[in-house]
Amino acid sequence: MSFFDHLVELRKRLISSAAAIGLGMVLGLLVSKRCIGFVVQPMLVALRTNHLDDKLYYTSPAGYISLYINLGLYLGLVLAMPWVLYQIWLFVAPGLYKHERRAVVSFIVSSMFLFLCGIAFGYYVMLPQVLTYVIGFANDGPIRPLISINEYFSLTLAVLVGLGVIFELPVVVFILSLFGIVTPKFLIKNFRYAMLLITVVAAIVTPTPDATTMLIFMAPMVVLYFVGVVVSYVVLRRKQARKLAEGEAD
Repeated sequence: MSFFDHLVELRKRLISSAAAIGLGMVLGLLVSKRCIGFVVQPMLVALRTNHLDDKLYYTSPAGYISLYINLGLYLGLVLAMPWVLYQIWLFVAPGLYKHERRAVVSFIVSSMFLFLCGIAFGYYVMLPQVLTYVIGFANDGPIRPLISINEYFSLTLAVLVGLGVIFELPVVVFILSLFGIVTPKFLIKNFRYAMLLITVVAAIVTPTPDATTMLIFMAPMVVLYFVGVVVSYVVLRRKQARKLAEGEAD
């Protein structure tokens, strides 16, 4: 494909993705109100754990409506994600061999699975740890929290989406390995630099200053890095085996 053809193809994929996101947002707005109770549950648990009144507040007249709309929009993005990933794959696929294109289903399923695993890890492990720490930090003094639902939602969104994206690391390694950009040897050789980067990212993204929360954030990133090494190794072995088979056939 020429450069112009690539631009036309990119435009086509972007329009299709935007349409799917728009439809997903409409569906997200329809179920947004029912999901608010689920979103605020970790905060309520943290308040009860610290023997505080389990209430959240909105501090502007349109605060609740803003939360309702924002939550619906983000739910729409999650609903549209499989189609968006499919469009990304269709854009990348022309540069791959036929047998590599057959991995489209595995690519979409694994991407969504890892993203949802990241969200689940954030919701059930990371958020309780973070919220219990930050609420209990000043609980023994005269100061009491007045939690804004909108600020809480911003914190929750940052943690959940951040972890969802981080959990996509094996998929990124898979794509880079297909194109020969990274290899298992390269990943293992540069592990110390990866650990430094993981530590910096964890220190920046972790919303609390305690080391325990930072380590909890780092642990899945390290595990995912080694999962990426295994994925890269499998891709490399399959490419080598296919080249060998093609050489014997010639």
